[in-house]
Amino acid sequence: MPKETGKKVIARNRKAHHDYHILDTWEAGLVLAGTEVKSLREGRASLRDGFALIFQGEAWLEGVYIPEYTQGTWTNHTARRRRKLLLHRDEILKISQKVKESGRTLVPLELYFDGSRVKVAIALAKGKREWDKRQTLREAQDKREAERAIKAKQFL
Repeated sequence: MPKETGKKVIARNRKAHHDYHILDTWEAGLVLAGTEVKSLREGRASLRDGFALIFQGEAWLEGVYIPEYTQGTWTNHTARRRRKLLLHRDEILKISQKVKESGRTLVPLELYFDGSRVKVAIALAKGKREWDKRQTLREAQDKREAERAIKAKQFL
């Protein structure tokens, strides 16, 4: 069987860009059970309620939903269990220092296969206020309208 190559996205956290200012990103591996990987190969996962934290010098991913494998037996995993992130020690120290600043958190942005390995893109994020969210939406709408106007002028 040929070795898998490339990046295959399993799940994206679209609300992360709406709810947070993304300051920095890292790629981390995940410690998973066999049935979790099989469930992910079916393309079913949700990052919506997920977050990462640093606890006793280790990085953990919590709240990520990976449904139980349908053909799984008694060895099946629980859907929302705590999963260990694989990062270098110096990365973990750097991340923990940045998270200690006020209003900062770690959110998962994307869950994907990199070759045959499951990776997660985590981001250092600062929460947006309500007016920030409205401002972002307004800017996106203005940009779309400007592009439509330019496209309409080109066809005239």
